[in-house]
Amino acid sequence: MTSLSLREKDKQVLGQVVEGYLRQGKPVSSDLITQTGFLRDSPATIRNIMVKLEEMGYLLKPHTSAGRIPTDKGLRFYVNSLLDSIRTTGEVRNYARDLTQGRGDFNSLLNRVSLLLAEQSDNLGFVISPRISKIPINHLRFIKVAEDKVMVILLTTFNLVLNEIVRTSQYFTQNELDEASQFLTANYRGRNLVFVRADLLRELPRYKKRYEAVAGRLAELLRSYFFQEDQTDQIFFQGTSKLLDQASEFSLEKLKVLFRDFEEKAKLARLISDFISLDRVKVLIGSEVNLPDVADCTLILSHYGSSNQVLGSLGIIGPKRIPYRRIIPLVDGIAQGLTRAISESH
Repeated sequence: MTSLSLREKDKQVLGQVVEGYLRQGKPVSSDLITQTGFLRDSPATIRNIMVKLEEMGYLLKPHTSAGRIPTDKGLRFYVNSLLDSIRTTGEVRNYARDLTQGRGDFNSLLNRVSLLLAEQSDNLGFVISPRISKIPINHLRFIKVAEDKVMVILLTTFNLVLNEIVRTSQYFTQNELDEASQFLTANYRGRNLVFVRADLLRELPRYKKRYEAVAGRLAELLRSYFFQEDQTDQIFFQGTSKLLDQASEFSLEKLKVLFRDFEEKAKLARLISDFISLDRVKVLIGSEVNLPDVADCTLILSHYGSSNQVLGSLGIIGPKRIPYRRIIPLVDGIAQGLTRAISESH
């Protein structure tokens, strides 16, 4: 059966069970729902509806209790109803506005955002930094910082400055790097570095007439950077202590594995990046994440960037029993605030 089989009364009872469980962390009984006064039906009528919802897979009855708790399917139905009508509160808009007033470099901004997410959600907050190779360039500069290191400085088409140091086995003089910077800026404005490298390799015979000494090595430099980028996705996170405060919501062994993943930042960043979408907010509950290590968790994700370019993702990781009604607008509002901070501050 699908959610289309649920009557309005079924949806109301399911919503009451979910919200009661999220508040108290205990099975919710028909008597408790009656006491809230939200529904005027008798406990017997509500109990019959709960039995139906259990048979349909939305609720689960622990064997030691007369009440019921929501399954992942029940939580999903509840969360979908919230996602249909996201409203960013005035309080969240204030948090987002504060981001545009801060000072410091881009990484400092992302670190502040992860801290804000953690403090306001009481869960772990994270922000994944952009992949420079995927961002359209307006201006590009290469600077030699050592025999085997080149700094890539990129001005995006929306005036954000990003930089990264690349290790390379190729030897360049600074004059060669200056020529390459000028050539790529003049010929590839509005394209990203992935396109640049592919085009360089495709057109290498033609470019060799003028840039024979540097074109092939430049393509190899970009390949080295892409490999480095794949291995070192940068993720900023704050609030691991917030999860420790909720240790009762997790099995101890799974919590240990989860914290080990936090230490392996690149692995965690790749996991989260797989779920980036153009939805304003995406919520993944328990088994939906499809990883045993985080089966007790919920991920609430959003993305930030410019009006036509997704740069990265942000959000919170917490137990399945979190106040979705409050945290979904929080993540959405902070994502919008970071997007605004990028466009207004750079």
